[in-house]
Amino acid sequence: MSTARRYPRSARINEVLREVLGETIERLADTDDRLALLTVTGVDVDPDLRHARVWLASLSEEQQAALEAVRGRLQAAVGRQVHLKRTPLLSFAPDPAVSTGERVEAILRQLRVAEDNQLDDPDR
Repeated sequence: MSTARRYPRSARINEVLREVLGETIERLADTDDRLALLTVTGVDVDPDLRHARVWLASLSEEQQAALEAVRGRLQAAVGRQVHLKRTPLLSFAPDPAVSTGERVEAILRQLRVAEDNQLDDPDR
């Protein structure tokens, strides 16, 4: 019988951190408007738990500065709510999957428009 779990520990930690950070950022947004409308799309924690990259749907320079200002409070929230050997040092970055998805959607829209134009003008 395999001792491996169906849902690996690192994935569970990433998901718990995503939830904790999302909720904490939402609460902090009540006092700092720069944090409003930030969406945590994922978290990648290093195997040694020393660092965690927090992926956000969008991230302006102003929002980046706000996150840097509250990094300590976010790490404290993680330390209180998630029992880990270490509390990872957080870094913030825009999620590349969001911009990739937007590019794919733009290409699909262009293809639909081209297809509609061909249907409207069958002589082409």
